[in-house]
Amino acid sequence: MPSEHDPERRQFYRIEDRVGLECRQLEGEPTGPPETLFEGGETLPLEEELRRHDAEIRHQLGLLSESDRVLSQLARALNEKLDTVARIMTFQQNPLQDSEWVHVTLSEGGLSFITTDPVPELDSLMAVRLTLMPELSQVAAYTRVVSVDATDDGTRLHLQFHNMEDAERQQIARHVLRLQARERQQARQRREQHGDTP
Repeated sequence: MPSEHDPERRQFYRIEDRVGLECRQLEGEPTGPPETLFEGGETLPLEEELRRHDAEIRHQLGLLSESDRVLSQLARALNEKLDTVARIMTFQQNPLQDSEWVHVTLSEGGLSFITTDPVPELDSLMAVRLTLMPELSQVAAYTRVVSVDATDDGTRLHLQFHNMEDAERQQIARHVLRLQARERQQARQRREQHGDTP
């Protein structure tokens, strides 16, 4: 990415990841939520209602933990189980093709990836939907094309998130932190195994 974007990029920790990636090129400024541009977007009102219920459940769990920690932990586990089942069902209804799983560099600020699709114009807008593993959680957002680099395998696009909602940005931040923690754990295990080798 060009140097003029470097200060902004340094604000965020970046990871290398493999995600489900769906892209839609836009003409002009977007007029609605990015989710509506992808298959399954018609369920957006139900998803909003589900998020409201989830927020209320989490609030009540916080109150419950003050009086009964064991029951609170059980209720929290059941809530997470239902959330996982819902994500699995959603993914099974709209499975991604093999070509839609790509290696990306991802941060709270944006993403970059190599593509062989027609190259969009600089500063144009795109809608993207990311499917994050292993949680199968999905994040839809608008992005702006800030850099286009030719490579031996195609074209590397650098996309910057555009007017992203805080909830989606926090979802990506949590995913980045989880992957970072998992990588540290794997590195520690490799060091321990190496230390055990005569």
